[in-house]
Amino acid sequence: MDKTLASVDFAKRRELSSWPSGGRVVVAAVCYRRQADGGIEFLLVRTRAGRWTFPKGGVDGDPSAAMAAAREAHEEAGVRGRVEALPFVQYLHYKNARTPHPVNAHLCRVLHLETPREIFRTPRWFSAEIAKRRLREERPGVYAEELERVVDRAVRLLEPATARAALTHLN
Repeated sequence: MDKTLASVDFAKRRELSSWPSGGRVVVAAVCYRRQADGGIEFLLVRTRAGRWTFPKGGVDGDPSAAMAAAREAHEEAGVRGRVEALPFVQYLHYKNARTPHPVNAHLCRVLHLETPREIFRTPRWFSAEIAKRRLREERPGVYAEELERVVDRAVRLLEPATARAALTHLN
């Protein structure tokens, strides 16, 4: 799981930065930190409409999807951290009830926070359960379920036993 950005081969980067249909690739940074007791907290930001979400945006001239996720985390949440090279999950984003589009979600371990460029975003830490509640607010059921699934998957991957198994599998 702890692959560096350099360890992803060029072909994989290209595959993750464009869809077969030629549409814009969207990535999210699922920003997290560990508490002293081992618990995991997620950093969410506000949309312009006031809903909580993960920092996300397009791969717009970035060298990789992970670098785009890192840029979005910094712009929207003021995060400096370690972004996983490969997405850990893909979810569907439903914007304005139009046709959903896929989002590649990358885990981002937060190392430092500073004032975000987009100051209206008001980043805030939440436990996994509260993050899921905030992500459900004012969203249709299917989209709320997609976002809950992202948090659940992140928690499963970040649990100590799962993380150790993933590292063992990579070696």
